[in-house]
Amino acid sequence: MSEAQSVSDETGMARDLTAFQQNILMILAEESRYGLAIKRELEEYYGTEVNHGRLYPNLDDLVEMELVEKSELDKRTNQYELTETGYEAILGQFEWDLSKFVTNHDRAQDIYDLVDALK
Repeated sequence: MSEAQSVSDETGMARDLTAFQQNILMILAEESRYGLAIKRELEEYYGTEVNHGRLYPNLDDLVEMELVEKSELDKRTNQYELTETGYEAILGQFEWDLSKFVTNHDRAQDIYDLVDALK
């Protein structure tokens, strides 16, 4: 595996994914994309070029971990889609993050406000 460390066998939830891999999952949570579209989203987020040699091995790792499904659009282009396991991994990460972040009513309200702003 290139950047991933492990996946929990019991729950299928991703545990030791890198931030880069988590960002890929978040991009795919919005909608399925082909590799170059994922690359563009990451470059917009990071503000710098994302090397193919970093992106595709990480996509392959996520596919191997069954967090992402890869399908062929044409001979040269693959499409990537978040799996149910990938979706559950994202929810699990949100749950853990929120359990650490929401320590009082004001912080909880900040989260509610963020969610309301997205509606």
